Amino acid sequence: MDSIEMKNLSFGYEDGLILKDINLKIEKGDYLGIIGSNGTGKSTLIKLMLGLLQTKNGTINKSAKNIGYVPQVGLSVKGDFPATVMEVVMLNLYSSVGIFKRPKKKHYDMADKALGLVGMSEYKDRLISKLSGGQQQRVLIAKALVNNPELLILDEPIAGIDSENEKNIYQLLSQLNKDNGITIVMVTHSIQGVKNNMNKIYEIKDKKLHLIQAESNQ
Repeated sequence: MDSIEMKNLSFGYEDGLILKDINLKIEKGDYLGIIGSNGTGKSTLIKLMLGLLQTKNGTINKSAKNIGYVPQVGLSVKGDFPATVMEVVMLNLYSSVGIFKRPKKKHYDMADKALGLVGMSEYKDRLISKLSGGQQQRVLIAKALVNNPELLILDEPIAGIDSENEKNIYQLLSQLNKDNGITIVMVTHSIQGVKNNMNKIYEIKDKKLHLIQAESNQ
């Protein structure tokens, strides 16, 4: 079953097209990478997947009802940012908890599970501003995982972190894909790292999407 399928999709503004004739099939179980230089439309493509933008032409069909999203904006948290790791992850449960209501045990259990998946359980009471960039990125991934998504979309998750933490993030995502059955789409500007971890890689170039690597996800 396909999580998302795009057919003949185009998007642009009055001054011209950003994406043209995009055809993309994200199958359940994929660990899929989308690469391209800055300004090629990678983040725009993600926003179309999430329904944050409307297509100019073409169609998007989504069977994945629960999508987790890790946005491009890195934390770079200031030293006085007051939230703990647990509080950051719990932010994604506000619709379940309710406005001005206290979280219940089940909500803390969900957050604990998400932190366990990314190896950050022991840091749950730490201020997020006191963590390294790689650790902060893991917390953001846990925040996206707390609602048990079928599909996880990440926009430049390795931006601004060192090579060792970059390697760890790739390993973490591979584990979530293989061991937990989460379909993953990761957008990045560089092919380094993705070619050895992902079963499909696409490149956005000249407004179009080109398949440059494809392997079975079975």
